Amino acid sequence: MTDHHKTNIMTLTRYVLEQQRDHPDATGDLTIAMNGVQVGCKFVETCVRKARLVNLVGLAGNTNVQGEDQKKLDVLSNEMFVNALMASGKFSFMVSEEVDDIVVVPEELRGKYCITFDPLDGSSNIDAGVNVGTIFGIWRLPSGPKATVDEILVPGSEIVAGGYCMYGSSCNLVLTFGNNRVEGFTLDPALGEFILTHPNIRIPPRGKIYSVNEGNSLYWDDATKAYFDSIKFPSPESGRKPYSARYIGSMVADVHRTLLYGGVFAYPSDRKSRSGKLRILYESFPMAFITEQAGGKATTGTERVLDLVPKHIHDRCPIFLGGADDIADVEAAFSSSNNWLNGTQK
Repeated sequence: MTDHHKTNIMTLTRYVLEQQRDHPDATGDLTIAMNGVQVGCKFVETCVRKARLVNLVGLAGNTNVQGEDQKKLDVLSNEMFVNALMASGKFSFMVSEEVDDIVVVPEELRGKYCITFDPLDGSSNIDAGVNVGTIFGIWRLPSGPKATVDEILVPGSEIVAGGYCMYGSSCNLVLTFGNNRVEGFTLDPALGEFILTHPNIRIPPRGKIYSVNEGNSLYWDDATKAYFDSIKFPSPESGRKPYSARYIGSMVADVHRTLLYGGVFAYPSDRKSRSGKLRILYESFPMAFITEQAGGKATTGTERVLDLVPKHIHDRCPIFLGGADDIADVEAAFSSSNNWLNGTQK
């Protein structure tokens, strides 16, 4: 007899529809919104694959709000996401790394959600063939289509969906709706659909890998130095082996590995970047949300990332995320250290 289970594939569209069915009060708006995200991710994936062939690598001649040189693919990816998300009719506001101000959707296309996104994280690496990705977070606006921009600057704990799409040897989309489940999908180019390949991702409480740019270690505060020294040079009494270093320099790729294998990803504050480097709304919040829903933790060192309230759409923060036990060690290092960044040591 034919085994029908082998052809009973779970696509991303089907998964989102089943999530909608599980919530009788759902309107279907988030389902349609996610379709816009899918379209954007598929478009960027095709562009990344042929970037060198159609001359999409190199600089576009502009800088973004962060003062970073924009790549041609940055600009194209941003335009595609803005258009796809706007066409869904479910968003009133968008916040993009590539745009200085809030993108306000025309009144006739406005919906009850706000989306924040980095259309092509790690794009400085794309010429070298390194994995890059898209990061996004979705918030429900209390006032719906009549919302004002003030409703965007809220704690990360109010996020309703978060995810990222990684473009590399395969195209992987990782997503959570805040139900203590994180699902991983892989794009099947033949079908043009994301297929569930990593159901219910759970990050190990303790890992064996740390991921941080140690080129900045000269500028780290005492707590950060103490923590990384403790995992590189563990005491004999601890019975632990030194952690291995793995750092790609693309947040999506480094966090993806951390989710699957455990350990710690960090971009701490330092003397060069006292507020940290990663942007709160469209990098730290979505990744912290995913990590927590997978059973891990995310902290600035002194407070939970999702408890932060940004004052500006492009605000930054330090971040340590990973397995619950590993991040507990980070918090312990900060609580016991006289941290000169907090003014207790000059």
